[in-house]
Amino acid sequence: MADLRVNFAGIKAPNPFWLASAPPTNSGYQVQRAFEAGWGGAVWKTLGDPILNVSSRFAGVHFNGQRVAGFNNIELITDRPLEVNLKEIYETKKRFPNHALIVSLMVEPKQEKWHEIVKKVEAVGVDGLELNFGCPHGMAERGMGSASGQVPELVEKQTYWVKEAAKTPVIVKLTPNITDITATAYAAVQGGADAISMINTINSLAGVDIDSWKTIPHVAGKGAHGGYCGPAVKPIALNMVAECARNSEISVPISGMGGVSSWRDAVEFMLMGAGSIQVCTAAMHHGFSIVEDMVDGLNNYLDSKGIATLDGLIGQAVKNYSDWGNLDLNYKVVARINHDVCINCNKCHIACEDTSHQCIERLTNKNGEAYLKVREEDCVGCNLCSIVCPVDGAIDMVEIPNGEPMTWNQRQAAIKLPMCQS
Repeated sequence: MADLRVNFAGIKAPNPFWLASAPPTNSGYQVQRAFEAGWGGAVWKTLGDPILNVSSRFAGVHFNGQRVAGFNNIELITDRPLEVNLKEIYETKKRFPNHALIVSLMVEPKQEKWHEIVKKVEAVGVDGLELNFGCPHGMAERGMGSASGQVPELVEKQTYWVKEAAKTPVIVKLTPNITDITATAYAAVQGGADAISMINTINSLAGVDIDSWKTIPHVAGKGAHGGYCGPAVKPIALNMVAECARNSEISVPISGMGGVSSWRDAVEFMLMGAGSIQVCTAAMHHGFSIVEDMVDGLNNYLDSKGIATLDGLIGQAVKNYSDWGNLDLNYKVVARINHDVCINCNKCHIACEDTSHQCIERLTNKNGEAYLKVREEDCVGCNLCSIVCPVDGAIDMVEIPNGEPMTWNQRQAAIKLPMCQS
């Protein structure tokens, strides 16, 4: 079996699967049950000045028969007294000394406020701190969460204040509600962050009831924007992790989260640079026991690849992620239909004819039977037909020779070169 132990910015854990700061980590009872189930770590639900939460907080976004393809919430930080949380954190760490226990923090952007809460939390024996600069609702309206996290100067300043007082590693959790997440990631690094985590939830409205015209969810008929997470946000999260991982100025470990529902998702995040994986929505949907499949799946995957430790996996695909201008313009794939598998549903023909490049023909053989054929000379390799095809193996995207590699950047340089020489 592969060794799944992690040392993330000095925080050690038996495996990379951590519960994210959220409802599943609201109490000692929950976190201890999670550790018993096999989770390697947990980020305690955000502490600060306790607030009043509303009733009717969550909404699910279902798609094509799949429940909770997306998840929306308008819940805020802890509504439990700080002293109660600290007592349970102490008891949990004492009972599970080898599991990673990180505590999420959010206070007003004042130096003395950060110093005060850091000292109180570290006094009960935590392994690290995560600064919540990402929550997009409720707290942001009070000048905290993403209101701070969207301003690089505030991210840097508050991280610096925390590092002045902290003795444990400091992770900065970033908001995705920003044009360029690398700007705030860099600010966190400049402020002294030991690591960054991403992504927090995305601004969202889950829906509107078309009978009552009330938002989903609603509180006494009124609604507000919330935070969006779950499987639907995974591509956004994966991109942001990769953008930070390939940026040489952001040279700290990354804890990745956002739509992780399986060990396969976790592998993708780790290949793109994540050194630990945080999970929330999948645990809320299926319970803590999902970690068993995650651990077993990751173990089996590493064994199948002959990889002994996670160091042989983390960041290995980052080199394959680049800018559009570095892509080979001469690389060519075309669609080929496997008639032994094709069921002639016509989906590929419709998609290509109506919305792509009109290169799939519907023909008839000598027996009068209809079949589909790709005109490869007109196929641009967009992949649409293989995406909409309902049968695995019915359409293959096949690479064909098409000249020497040539990128847009190389082409532009070649065009400009004579002008420079003259």
